[in-house]
Amino acid sequence: MHFTQSLKKNYQFGFVYNKGKSIANRYLVMYVIKNKKYTDSNRLGITVSKKVGKSVMRSHVTRLIKESYRLMEDELATGYDIVVIARVSANAASFHDIDKALHNLVKKHNLVKQKSE
Repeated sequence: MHFTQSLKKNYQFGFVYNKGKSIANRYLVMYVIKNKKYTDSNRLGITVSKKVGKSVMRSHVTRLIKESYRLMEDELATGYDIVVIARVSANAASFHDIDKALHNLVKKHNLVKQKSE
């Protein structure tokens, strides 16, 4: 992920959960908040609960989300903190399903770059 840093600390996730706007679909929930400090890049956090499955399944879902995000990263506006939460139904989803779900959430949050940018 060339233009994106990771959210790692619990307080960073908590801030996005409490102050950010959330939109959900069948497989994913996405919280987004504008970041005033990092305007030239986004910060991404991915959460996959133990309800999704054991460690191998959680790792698999995390990799699917990361890859989908990486492929669309050039199209996204910068300066946001983004947290993606995998729902339980994501454990049976294919890459195509996760990719489609992530694209849907990005469009709903208006994170796609405008043509003039």
